[in-house]
Amino acid sequence: MTATAGSTRTAGGGGAVLTSLRVAAALQVAAILVQAVTAGQLIGGADTRGVHGMGAFAVHLFGLIQLVLAVVYWRAGRGPGWPAAVSLILLLLGFAQSAVGGMGNVTTHVPLGLLTFGLAVAVPVAAFRPAARR
Repeated sequence: MTATAGSTRTAGGGGAVLTSLRVAAALQVAAILVQAVTAGQLIGGADTRGVHGMGAFAVHLFGLIQLVLAVVYWRAGRGPGWPAAVSLILLLLGFAQSAVGGMGNVTTHVPLGLLTFGLAVAVPVAAFRPAARR
């Protein structure tokens, strides 16, 4: 298939929406990874609360962008719906993470963070797979 005027489809099955989803998903994973690093530093005694708090904002922002792009990609018929569903779950988990962390409940916050990271990795893995294998 070739690209047409105003289309986001290309011969490789990519397009602007898929490229944007890939970038957003990669940034989401990076933001969550930074959260894991600053959380480990907090547990080790370093005062990284400010950076960890700003990181939470980044997780929420990239999560929202990723959700919008995943829904657009899916609804346009270019990809499966499960990345949109996972993106919604990730956005909600991010808010739950902030709430639990803000309450100081580390015993729930840390395992929830691991779950969040695992789910976050699934979206770019799917977004970077060749179209023929989806």
